[in-house]
Amino acid sequence: MKNSIILICSLFLSILHGEKSMKEMQKATFGAGCFWCVEAVFERLDGVIDVIPGYSGGHKKNPTYREICTGTTGHAEVAQITFDPKIITFNDLLNMFWKSHDPTTKNRQGNDVGTQYRSAIFYHDNKQKSIAEDSKNMVDNSNIFLNPIVTEITKLDKFWIAEDYHNNYYNNNMDQPYCRVVIKPKLDKLFK
Repeated sequence: MKNSIILICSLFLSILHGEKSMKEMQKATFGAGCFWCVEAVFERLDGVIDVIPGYSGGHKKNPTYREICTGTTGHAEVAQITFDPKIITFNDLLNMFWKSHDPTTKNRQGNDVGTQYRSAIFYHDNKQKSIAEDSKNMVDNSNIFLNPIVTEITKLDKFWIAEDYHNNYYNNNMDQPYCRVVIKPKLDKLFK
């Protein structure tokens, strides 16, 4: 009986501790082309707790992947990143955001073309807005890119979670042609 009580108390404390830890986590939402790529990049960073693919920035409620692909819903494919700010900052995430795609091409990343593939930062609060705007200006003025940055910085209105099969897509589908030809070379370049 005593061992059962200790076990129950221990479980309760670990659950309580986990809830406290989750309250300290923050979220960032980025569009940088196909969300499979964005998810694969950000889930490899220390301090990132979770990356969920989804849709933001459009006018249709509960959009589906099929609808998003038409380019008529106004949504961007995005990844919502839950991160521990004690380990990785929003600014660190932005640095990877700028490195992981071409923010100078409007509505396009490589062969993925359409408004759903636009470069976008959907900020969660005014602090993120300010940091994102400063970061964009700094990168734009650094002349790292030949063309001006076209990344939109917009307040997150709604995040719609994508269908389950998109979650952890690269890790679950490494042998798929898109993963081999597009995502793997991107990861190799970023993390070498």
